[in-house]
Amino acid sequence: MMKKRGQASEPVPDTRERILRTASELFYQEGTRAVGVDLIVARAGVAKTSLYRHFGTKDDLIEAFLLLEDKDFWQHWDAVAAQHKGAPREELDAQLQWIGERIARPGYRGCPQINIAAEYADDSHPARKVAVAHKRELRHRLAELARAMRIDEPQTFALRMGTIIDGALSSGRALHGEGPVVFLQALAKLLIPKKTKK
Repeated sequence: MMKKRGQASEPVPDTRERILRTASELFYQEGTRAVGVDLIVARAGVAKTSLYRHFGTKDDLIEAFLLLEDKDFWQHWDAVAAQHKGAPREELDAQLQWIGERIARPGYRGCPQINIAAEYADDSHPARKVAVAHKRELRHRLAELARAMRIDEPQTFALRMGTIIDGALSSGRALHGEGPVVFLQALAKLLIPKKTKK
């Protein structure tokens, strides 16, 4: 990007990024079925031909939106994990802390992956595949934490904890009187046995 002489300026997002960011905001706020291509191009300030040059179909754009959300989620997870290496119990608490804070943020409208799975029942839809893979990865990471905590049946723990997280993500702030963080951490304590295997 060219800068004016003597002036610092913020980088201008390229056309693809502008389309994706605009579509992502609209998809998250309104749902993918409610948002048409015409609205996206109008909000992004681009021609429809530009959208289709970067995204062959609306489904491709929906998939890209969910991949962007997926990347953001795991970047947060990995950053927390890096701060708690060798301390799985503390890591689990910290993971539930940021997930709970995510739920409590202004404008929260549910988990994008769960929302997409509800909108598209067809298992072959590209975005639904991303959503299913995301939940599978969540269970995998929870099972790894369970193994590190020496919990018997780590897969069972992961399934239960994953279901609790999904429930919190789906209900938002509404069903957690003391807040999503307290809700998640309290239920995690109930799932972790007082005695773990040696």
